Amino acid sequence: MAEAIKVEVVSPEKVLYSGEADMVITRTAGGGEIAFQAGHSAFLGVLVENHTRVFQTDGKIIDLAVHRGFVEVSGNPTKVSILSDTAEMSEDIDVARAKEALERHQQTLRAESVDKAIADAVAGKARAQARLTATGTGFTA
Repeated sequence: MAEAIKVEVVSPEKVLYSGEADMVITRTAGGGEIAFQAGHSAFLGVLVENHTRVFQTDGKIIDLAVHRGFVEVSGNPTKVSILSDTAEMSEDIDVARAKEALERHQQTLRAESVDKAIADAVAGKARAQARLTATGTGFTA
C-alpha cells in the first residue's frame, strides 16, 4: 500500500478539506494539470480556476472547484496545501446558477469590445467552467 499524504484545502472562509489521501490533482498557471503523491519533491505553484481532485485513501474522490490561489508541497511525510482565493466542494455548487453564469459570460465575450468587460467575462467563464467540471456536469464552450 502506498504511503498516504496529508492534504489541506483552505480558503479565507474555511478549511474545506483536511485529511489523508493517495493523490491530489490540480492545475497550475502555465503548467497544466499536476498530480502529487507521497515522496513528491518540494513545490510551489500558482493555481488557476480548475477542478481539483483529492483521491482519498478509502477510494473516494473529493471534487472541488478551486478559483486561483497557491499549492505547496513540503515535508516528509508529504503534505499538500492548497490555499485558494475561493474554493467550493462539488456538492455545494448550484449547477443551474453556474450554467447561467457560463452562458452569460459566453454572450458577453461574443458581444463586447471593451477590454475590462472582456477580462471580467473571461474570468467569470473560467469560474463557471471549474464549478461545472467539479460537479461532473460538464459544459460546452
